[in-house]
Amino acid sequence: MSVKAEPDPPPADQRPRVFSRLLPPGPAATAEQIVEDLALGDRGAITVARPYLMLNMVSTADGRATLGGRSGPIGNRADREHFHALRGAVDAVMVGAETARVERYGRIIPEQSRRRLRQERGLSEEPLACIVSASLSSLADIPLLAEPAARVVIVTPSQSSLPVGGAHVDYVRTGRDGQLDLGAALKELHDRFGARTLLCEGGPHLNSGLLTAGLVDELFLSLSPMLAGGDPVHGDPPLRIIAGAELDPPVELELLAVAASDSQLFLRYGVRASAPERVS
Repeated sequence: MSVKAEPDPPPADQRPRVFSRLLPPGPAATAEQIVEDLALGDRGAITVARPYLMLNMVSTADGRATLGGRSGPIGNRADREHFHALRGAVDAVMVGAETARVERYGRIIPEQSRRRLRQERGLSEEPLACIVSASLSSLADIPLLAEPAARVVIVTPSQSSLPVGGAHVDYVRTGRDGQLDLGAALKELHDRFGARTLLCEGGPHLNSGLLTAGLVDELFLSLSPMLAGGDPVHGDPPLRIIAGAELDPPVELELLAVAASDSQLFLRYGVRASAPERVS
């Protein structure tokens, strides 16, 4: 009788990174396992009139959110795996237009295996990609908009529209006195597009607007073991994960979990202040 041979394990450099769970303590796990245990799909029941909104950001130990104008050099492989695991568990991903342009945003879930995993979780194969833009002027060369499989919503106060391209594009136009009404935009994403959970990936000015409006429920912060320094350029300090006017009062956070991989810390915070649409 023949015995079926077990498949060879993948090379070490292709295996998922292992995270140590420090708070609450638990067995080591991959990013996919950690995100699976969060049961993010259940978060949609906590907010009744808007998506449950989570920020996901990366920072150096001294607070820099970008190096050379981009966030990518700050993270490591574990950070990228955590980043993609979070994307795979939510209904929608939001990003500011300038961040999408600088970071060259493409298809949100490029790997077929992750798209299958989303379907097993009862989610759409591709999350809704929400790009926030005041004027649509910086959107033309974002690769995501040329992707036929992408589901894109432009969140804007503008009445302009983009030329027809590869992606299917809808618009959420929620302006008030010429400014974007983020609260109304999130309500429309919830009611019109069924977005119960929303992951925001910045940039810092969008983060500030969401926090000021009381629309953020959690913060995932990947803290890189590096110091970058940097003096102000043209009077502007290096970007942090929040930019713009000072938050008054400061937004209080509650530490919910800590994990680590290769000296990179992964912090999960609850945001104590939130909009009245949240169920207590």
